[in-house]
Amino acid sequence: MSTEIQIFDNGPIHVKGDFDLKDGQGKSFPKKEEAYLCRCNLSSNKPFCDGQHEGNLSHCARVENA
Repeated sequence: MSTEIQIFDNGPIHVKGDFDLKDGQGKSFPKKEEAYLCRCNLSSNKPFCDGQHEGNLSHCARVENA
């Protein structure tokens, strides 16, 4: 299975597929098929999103045409 990463408008990064998520020391988080990663730095469950971005994050990543 391939890995798909999507950046939600004003929300988290969604990772789905076959991936390993590691902390800053290289230790692996428990294996999951998908994860929602915090972008706002307000989550109480970092690096995972807990919805604290609601009304606190204003960013929409877009692919720019070359």
